[in-house]
Amino acid sequence: QVQLVESGGGLVQPGGSLRLSCVVSGRPFSTLAMGWYRQAPGKEREFVGTITGYGSTTQYADSVKGRFTVSRDNVKNTAYLQMNSLKPEDTAVYYCAASKTIASVQLKAAVDYWGQGTQVTVSS
Repeated sequence: QVQLVESGGGLVQPGGSLRLSCVVSGRPFSTLAMGWYRQAPGKEREFVGTITGYGSTTQYADSVKGRFTVSRDNVKNTAYLQMNSLKPEDTAVYYCAASKTIASVQLKAAVDYWGQGTQVTVSS
């Protein structure tokens, strides 16, 4: 059974930074493309970023390009989302996602595994 467990959310001021972590168990980590989604109140869950199994390729939503970075440590079975220059509109529950390819990670209906979510609030 594959499990994804996120951590690292919290309250941060505009312009600040946070790093989210997602620890994966139950499957060889390098066989999974990893990604992040977010869902703000009253809105649909949206794609944020993704990374291939060995970290060679990343892709991002336009709204976070240049501010957010997805990375992974295949020894620690952990994916990360580094968020810089945070804005109030980044406030959401952030979800870790995993699937076979980054193409399928980017398609919400094709994601194989989800984490439970972690709240990120950007406010002064």
